[in-house]
Amino acid sequence: MQMLSDREWLILLRAPRLGPVKIAQLRGQLGSYGEIFRARRSRLAQCGLGAASIDALLAPDIAQVEADERWLRDTGCELIGEDDARYPPQLRQIDRPPPALFVRGNAELLWMPQIAIVGSRNATRGGLENAREFAESLARSGLVVTSGLALGVDGASHKAALDAGGNTIAVVGTGLDQVYPSAHRDLALRIVERGCLVSEYLPGTPPRAGNFPARNRVISGLATGTLVIEAGIHSGSLITARLAAEQNREVFAIPGSIHNPLSRGCHHLIKNGTAKLTETAEDLLDEIDSAVREQLEKTRSRLHTGGGAAAEPSPATAPGIAEPLDDERSALLNHIGFDPISIDRIVENTGLTIDAVSSMLLILELDGYIESGPGSTYCRTGEAGE
Repeated sequence: MQMLSDREWLILLRAPRLGPVKIAQLRGQLGSYGEIFRARRSRLAQCGLGAASIDALLAPDIAQVEADERWLRDTGCELIGEDDARYPPQLRQIDRPPPALFVRGNAELLWMPQIAIVGSRNATRGGLENAREFAESLARSGLVVTSGLALGVDGASHKAALDAGGNTIAVVGTGLDQVYPSAHRDLALRIVERGCLVSEYLPGTPPRAGNFPARNRVISGLATGTLVIEAGIHSGSLITARLAAEQNREVFAIPGSIHNPLSRGCHHLIKNGTAKLTETAEDLLDEIDSAVREQLEKTRSRLHTGGGAAAEPSPATAPGIAEPLDDERSALLNHIGFDPISIDRIVENTGLTIDAVSSMLLILELDGYIESGPGSTYCRTGEAGE
């Protein structure tokens, strides 16, 4: 099946009101990504697209698209759509996969067995040391260390993997034309040389608060397992761990002192059975050994055959098709209007835990019902997919 060109992907990704879920719906309704660009206005309207989305597809901003194409050429960045054989198969399996990825560096690493390491941005000295020791051991075992380029545990894990002569992947919440945080600019350049930077966001996308929970599903989705090192009870790392468990991936957590607030998230994961208590890298490797062997075999098979065009998922089984809102998400949406409201106020108004609210907000945003704003605020976008 013919893949979309970079230009077609850029047009599709630039179209307003078309997030991952709506793009998957559209592909499912029309039968393939290619049919999106062959459909008439009336057919696109029948699929639920609003006028702004249809106009952007039929009469795109060519100047913007050409600027994006120049950026791809100048930076050596690759655009890998879900219709591409290079798209990582483990990511296809998750709920609401990104329709396309921007990759700088060695894109082949996306197919390699990976361990995600996540944790606090304000880690203790002991937490940072654990991150370095585990990342070094895992990298030397042949695993790719995947994380989010944040300060603290993320940065320490990336650096240790590189220092050990291994490979690392950084999944970021901005466009790849910028580095966030800026303090990791040199680290990002090192990662491009011996690993890769990955984003589902177009160039020019700033570090919006809502991008990072969405990014977390990609971190956990790429990896065979996720290791949590120091996390507060309401941290983003716990969102990543929960997403990993929902994706049927292994979750590991390192215990710590009962007096350390950054141990509470790890202890919570261990106590509720989400994560396996992990004291050494060998504990982790013993658990994932069979899954890693299976993934290595798939990688060898692909490299041996030279890849090839990827078959698009059939409309009946296409991932990312939005389901009707369940009662909980519908009730939460009733507390969000068109004026920005903070996540703390949503928690206060609903009486739900911040973990539950964060998870539902992520799904509502990916489904197109809401959008995030500065200061961890959210507001409605109108009808989903409009």
